[in-house]
Amino acid sequence: MLPYPQIDPVAVALGPLKIHWYGLMYLIGIGGAWLLASRRLNRFDPTWNREKLSDLVFWLSMGVIVGGRLGYVLFYDLHQYLANPTLIFEVWKGGMSFHGGFIGVMLAALWFGKRNNKSFFELMDFVAPLVPIGLGAGRIGNFINAELWGKPTDVPWAMIFPPFSDPAQLPRHPSQLYQFALEGVALFLILWLFSRKPRPTMAVSGMFALFYGIFRFIVEFVRVPDAQLGYIAWGWLTMGQILCVPMILAGLGLIWWAYNRKPTATPAQ
Repeated sequence: MLPYPQIDPVAVALGPLKIHWYGLMYLIGIGGAWLLASRRLNRFDPTWNREKLSDLVFWLSMGVIVGGRLGYVLFYDLHQYLANPTLIFEVWKGGMSFHGGFIGVMLAALWFGKRNNKSFFELMDFVAPLVPIGLGAGRIGNFINAELWGKPTDVPWAMIFPPFSDPAQLPRHPSQLYQFALEGVALFLILWLFSRKPRPTMAVSGMFALFYGIFRFIVEFVRVPDAQLGYIAWGWLTMGQILCVPMILAGLGLIWWAYNRKPTATPAQ
């Protein structure tokens, strides 16, 4: 069994001002995505400058934050937030939905593309390889917050999370680290390598949807579902898995469509 590293969720405290690691992870994800996108910008569109890129990253970040929070409220704990709406703004306590954030990003990309003469999938193909940076950083934030841990287990790398998080004090799968490895590192490598060569429009987006859905679906088998929902059916199906099924199907459909319609190859992203 591995010891859980006791990390104060508050990274910096200056009097009443507290900066949480969870929030810093979002800044790391957004900053990392901007740096990577700036290196790939000329291959995407040589007429774009860094100011336009910054605008794109800003609006996509708003889509992640607003969509992620509203997605969690709607998909996972609507009753509690209806009873106390002010909880919606306490994002430092966690409670973000990837699937909600993904919808927010798609809406932001659709809006930004119309204003800048770019198709939805042109932008999504450019953005997709950047997203795992934020996903990986977010899972590290979950780990520091000691939230979203896994089922009890006797694997050698099991961890006992702090009592405030897990009163049962059982050795558990560190599922946040599994998700960091799969949704962050592995997904980044897959998309980065795949997008280095010219691909038909929609192919990169399809690869993102397919592999994120697969990775998340798998990890849900060892991750404890949100307490207020539990298992949706059959003693194992979670809300996360339900939300991943459309992503997997959409990913397969986009890849098939990209390679079977009359292709117009886009530059390597």
